[in-house]
Order: sequence, then C-alpha cells, then structure tokens
Amino acid sequence: MSAYEWLIGTRHLRSTHRRGFVSFVALMSVCGLTLGVATLIVVLSVMNGFERELRTRMLAVTSHATIAGLEGSIEDWQQVQQQVRGQPGVQAAVPYIESQAMFANGRRMAGASVRGVLPEEERTATGLAQRIVSGSLGELVAGAYGTVLGSALAHELNVRTGDSVVLIAPGGTATPTGVVPRMRRFRVVGIFDSGMYEFDRGLALVNLQDAARLFRSGTGVTGLRLAFADPLQAPRRVREIALSLGGPGYYVNDWTRDHANFFRSIEMTKSMMFLILLMIVAVAAFNIVATLVMIVKEKQTDIAILRTLGAAPRNVLAMFAIQGVLIGLAGTVLGAALGTLLADHLQQLVGALEHLLGTHFLDAKVYYMSDLPAYVEWPDVIKVCAVAFLLCVLATIYPAWRAARTAPAEALRHE
Repeated sequence: MSAYEWLIGTRHLRSTHRRGFVSFVALMSVCGLTLGVATLIVVLSVMNGFERELRTRMLAVTSHATIAGLEGSIEDWQQVQQQVRGQPGVQAAVPYIESQAMFANGRRMAGASVRGVLPEEERTATGLAQRIVSGSLGELVAGAYGTVLGSALAHELNVRTGDSVVLIAPGGTATPTGVVPRMRRFRVVGIFDSGMYEFDRGLALVNLQDAARLFRSGTGVTGLRLAFADPLQAPRRVREIALSLGGPGYYVNDWTRDHANFFRSIEMTKSMMFLILLMIVAVAAFNIVATLVMIVKEKQTDIAILRTLGAAPRNVLAMFAIQGVLIGLAGTVLGAALGTLLADHLQQLVGALEHLLGTHFLDAKVYYMSDLPAYVEWPDVIKVCAVAFLLCVLATIYPAWRAARTAPAEALRHE
C-alpha cells in the first residue's frame, strides 16, 4: 500500500464538498457502530454480572456440596465428618438437619425450610454469619429454642428480633382425640438478609440439638454440608469423597445441580441476546456500505483522473477499503470504550434513574436480586469488537470493488 492511497482515502472522509455531506454521513456511520457495539457490551456485561452475583449470593447461603445418607440420615456423622475434613481441598464439613415446617405468628403463617446447624461451625461453611442484619448467630444455644429467620420471612410473619413464633413440625403425636401436630415456640434471635429472595423467604436456622428434638431424628443428622477452596471443583470432588468413604453409600449433591436451570437459562439468554443485538451492529455496517457507495458516486471524476494518471484498479480499491476500515475501526474502538465505561458505572446510573423516576426496576421476588450488577469480561469485549470489525471489513468489499471498476472514459464523458 502506497502513501498516496492512504492520503487520498483519508482525504475523502474529510471531504467538504456539498457542504460536507459525505463527512456527516461517515460520522453518522461511526456513531451508529459505536452505539451498537456499546449496547452489545453493556448487555453482555449485565448478563455476566447477574450470573456472577447470583452465584456469589447462592454460595454465601448454601453449601458447595452435600453428602447425605441413602436411608435419610447419617448416624455415625462424627466419624464421617473427620474423614471428610481430611480430604484435600475441603475447607469445612458441618452437620445439618433439614426439614420443612410451618411458622405462625397470630394469624400469619408461612412455610419454610428449617435447618439445624452448629453456630460455631456454621461460620466456616458459608458466609451467612456475615449476612445477619439483626441479632447474632451465636445466640442459637441448645435448649434455648432460638431461630434466625430470613428477612423476607420475618417480614411476612411481622416479627422482629426478640419476638416469638410458633414452629409447627411435620407429622404429629397420636392422642385419643386424634393426631396433634408437634408445635414449639421459638424466640427470634436474629434476622439475615442474603440479598436473594429465595433464601430470605424460605430459610430459617435453629440449633442442631433443638432440630433433632423437634424432628425426632435421634443422634443422626440429615447430612454434611461441604465447603471447598474452589467451588467450581465441587461436582467432581464431592463424588470422589463419597466413594472414598465406602460404607453403605451416600447421596451427593452440589450447588451446580441445585441451581442448574438458573445458570443454563442465563447462558441461553446471553447467547440469544448476543445474536439479536448483533443485528444492530450489522445495520451499522450496512450504513458503511451506503456511505462508501455515496463517496464512490461523488468521486467518480476523481477516480477517473487517478486512473488516467496511472493508478491501477487495486490502488483505487485500496483507497476505498481504507475508508471503510477506518470507519469500522473508529466505531469499534469508541463503542468498546463507551460500553466498558457504561458497564462499570451502570449501578450508579440505574440508581440515579430510579431515584429520578421514583420507581424500582428489579423486583427481588422475580429476579432474585434488587440491584443491576454488571461485570465486564474482556473475552466478550474482544469477541464483540472482532465480529463488529469483521462486518465492517466485509461491508467495504462491494463499494471498493465498484470504485475499482470505474471506467475513466465513461466517468469523464460529460465533464
């Protein structure tokens, strides 16, 4: 590529002929491509942020994996706990008893999952202890019959820390007058707020011994909840650990199976949004075609003169290819910068817009979170920029080829 090809190609984009109309159209093409690339990056960043925040909040209140007995309980759980803790990569292995129950406060009733835990060990398994907004997890003393409720569950029952609720356990006691449900009054000693409605509404914690008495599980526990140094290794490691334990066999589960539908739907939505919003970038690339065709039409005389001066068709093709590539490069770079900037400050922008309009865009009951996180993943940015730039390069082929086929005699006939 010669220097004069670059000089003439860039000069056409700065054309002031016809009051700079060509330059204005080229500028609009750059703006359209910038908005398309920025929109695509922001949407993908929101999907990444939603997945990342959802995974973080899930792992803060749920275990990485669980090992439960095939018969419904593990009797020798202390021995199993010691064996599991000795496995490489295991940070914590804590016992739990879990069952469904009903909570009542006056005429208010709500169903929830009741989990019996050991408070001193629970802090090592999850970050739920750091999510308590009122009271303390340490107040779950055996025999005191205290409970820590999720914030949404406490709101539904209209209770605060220090109030009492009645817990109705499944099953009952047979009496001459019929089956009487097992009930026990618990004092609310804490309230946690995980930021996820599913857990804030459907989970309550009690002491492990209190849960054993209430649900009549004896000396056994439902299972062990495990925490790994690398949560992504949980599906593989929990199976290896269960096989190494031997015995009658165990039922294993992990966080990826519990919430597989969430992450599968996010990945599918992310792929569909990429394809749909790519249409915006394609439309911007079509504008480049229109811009270059107009430049070719306007510069036919100049092309003919260059051809008579000895410029070959490939030189003319290079001149107009430079113009399309520059438009595409400028739009892609500006779009990537704008999209990254918007994604990094999206929460502040959304918060200001919500305050201005006096509304709330995300309902935690539907979206499992109340804010709009965004996380920029550079592989996504590179992929978006590469696809956008490739479309722009393809868009320059036809106009540049048409310019290269310009016949000097035909172009200068009426001059």
